[in-house]
Amino acid sequence: MPPSRRVDSPLPLPASRPAGPPSGGSGSVLVLGLLLLGLGAAVTGIWFQWGQTRRCLEFYGPRVARLIAEAPRVELWTLEPGSGPRRLRAVGRQDVSQAPGLVHLRRGLVEDANFRWEEVGNRTTPLPSAAWERALVFTAPEAEAGAAVLAIDFAEGGGALTVVGQPGRIGLGRLERGLQKWLETAR
Repeated sequence: MPPSRRVDSPLPLPASRPAGPPSGGSGSVLVLGLLLLGLGAAVTGIWFQWGQTRRCLEFYGPRVARLIAEAPRVELWTLEPGSGPRRLRAVGRQDVSQAPGLVHLRRGLVEDANFRWEEVGNRTTPLPSAAWERALVFTAPEAEAGAAVLAIDFAEGGGALTVVGQPGRIGLGRLERGLQKWLETAR
């Protein structure tokens, strides 16, 4: 075997440079672009959410909508006519604060698409007390938050929901079947 010979490279190797940020500030442009993209996504999300809940917020009002979404205590009441006209009384109460599916029900109760809105203008005449069968009561311990009582009627042409103490009612729409099923399983 012939002795190995060392051959020098005819091309000089480049001198290595220390690692550092690329020149021209392209990293700053990238960070700024990502921040603007995030801001745009946040604004779009807020606008989209507002569009999905606008009518519910108008119907419930901000206090009731907040209680529906966040109240730590939720009760299911069985109702019957009370002692006077347009009076209801609870004949059965059950704590459903930990019931499976409550998180989804809360969300469904504040989404516009789950209700029949075309009839809101015609739904200001009160229903008889006997029409309201059940109620969901959302309670917060803070004195100013109080409670929100949502009375539910399943018999009135597709079902209706009202906030006790506030005028008007809305049709349950696509929420009706799921709400009925949830109320039966929450017992």
